[in-house]
Amino acid sequence: MALNSAVTLSGHEIGRAQFSQAQAAGVEATVDMNPVLIKPTSDTDAQVVVNGRPYATMSAAEYHKHKPELFEMVLDSLARLRRTFDAVVAEGAGSPAEINLAPTDIVNLRVAERGGMNAIVVGDIDLGGVFASLYGTVALLPTEQRRLVRGFVINKFRGDPQLLGDATADLEKRCGIPTIGVLPMLEDVHIDTEDSVALRDMPIVASDTDRDCTHRAGAHPSTAQLNVAVIAYPCLSNFTDLDPLANEGDVSLRFVRSVRELGHPDLIVLGGSKATAADLEWMRTRGLDQAVATAARKRRSVLLGICGGYQMLGRTIDDDVESRLGVVEGMGLLDVETRFEHDKMLAHVSGTAFGAAVTGYQIHHGRVRRKPDGTATPWLWFNQEPDGWCADEVYGTTLHGLFESDDFRRAFLTHVATLNGCRYDPDPVPFSERRQRQFDAVADAMEECLDMSTLLEIMGIS
Repeated sequence: MALNSAVTLSGHEIGRAQFSQAQAAGVEATVDMNPVLIKPTSDTDAQVVVNGRPYATMSAAEYHKHKPELFEMVLDSLARLRRTFDAVVAEGAGSPAEINLAPTDIVNLRVAERGGMNAIVVGDIDLGGVFASLYGTVALLPTEQRRLVRGFVINKFRGDPQLLGDATADLEKRCGIPTIGVLPMLEDVHIDTEDSVALRDMPIVASDTDRDCTHRAGAHPSTAQLNVAVIAYPCLSNFTDLDPLANEGDVSLRFVRSVRELGHPDLIVLGGSKATAADLEWMRTRGLDQAVATAARKRRSVLLGICGGYQMLGRTIDDDVESRLGVVEGMGLLDVETRFEHDKMLAHVSGTAFGAAVTGYQIHHGRVRRKPDGTATPWLWFNQEPDGWCADEVYGTTLHGLFESDDFRRAFLTHVATLNGCRYDPDPVPFSERRQRQFDAVADAMEECLDMSTLLEIMGIS
């Protein structure tokens, strides 16, 4: 279950976390790595993506009725991966000991059971109660699944592991399962997150409304110069689009949920949304739509809308697919209109913007078109066709992942800084290299802190 997704080179939609794991492994992401993706559209409903394509929008009860057939699809994907790769890691979702879900589970130890796979249970010690959690998980498993668990890993430990004393040995005596390692809390590692749960841990910081760009212009280069605010509406999706900005030393990136938190940023980003009309209404009930519009019209802030955020900036949204609300009035900041279509656009694209090459991917039902009598001008081009329109420093595009293009990111942020009278010193390290360093940090911690020989034995690798 995730609102952050990506598109494979074959044009299939999968979860962003699985896409990132493929990058870490140095292999091309395929749809078999995430055959069933659930994208929540409300507290009770979700779009179910099967084998990379929209399958249906369902309630939780409806989804459970489909799980038997989906389970067979999951096993088919697993079989194809095992024929292709030397080793396959099947990552569970949630807990394998949710006894209310266990009989129809398709994401945890039933997969391992049917696939003849050994298992490792990972416990998050940062949440507290890790030994009770590990012991209780195994105790609640049916006998045939309990036999599959060959090891425990304790994750996110702060401090000296020796403080655990004999606890891991005692745990093994009680349930017969060894702990093969204790991984530390890696504070400076930020790898693509799976869903909006992670957004709750993001900084929600009120801006100092008395501070403007001139106060920051003389700051030390290590101090952030550009103030970027992202509107954190409930169904914000693909917020990993902003990771390259968060990794820039001269950028302060904030997620905001109120007018007070918004303040006077240099750049406001309206990101993707899996419930565009509902998220726009959420902004209106909080006055955020007016605050954002005022900041843009008075040239206090540059405004960028990506995918769902782009659709919100237009005149109208005609949606009988996602929200089924029909025609909804947009924010009116761009002379464009959006019409949702049942067929989802899934593609990798390349183009140019701000004189730089830009690449990314598209995931959307909504087709955005400029109104015939509109005044918006193109700013981002694909194959000599515009895919982004702008007016008065308000920019919109359907392109996810655009800030991973280093030259474009630097050119766009330089433009924002120039407009606001700020200094911006681009980070010289390519984003792809910084991401690889994050992967390496995790791999180094695992190699140092896990019993690798036992891990390989559990995986059946000699």
